[in-house]
Amino acid sequence: MLVAFSVAPSGGGSDSVGDVVADAVRVVRESGLPNETTSMFTTIEAETWDEAMDVVKRAVEAVQARSPRVSLVLKADIRPGRTGQLTAKVDRVERALEER
Repeated sequence: MLVAFSVAPSGGGSDSVGDVVADAVRVVRESGLPNETTSMFTTIEAETWDEAMDVVKRAVEAVQARSPRVSLVLKADIRPGRTGQLTAKVDRVERALEER
């Protein structure tokens, strides 16, 4: 399963949230799950719902430790029995682009 999520402090006095978001990304990277961080989302690949949600929960808690209010956006692609989809999905699109 792939889970793309964005977690950020909300309601603070600053437009810059990078330092706080870095705490959440650190949790993801230390989880050992395959992951990718882009400008808008962090995507993780997990074998189970519980494994994925545990990482998301801990990332939210890392932000919550520094902010009284937290915003979370989450999107999941739940496809049992599939692995390596973090890169495979992108590879399929790239191949399709090259064929045209």
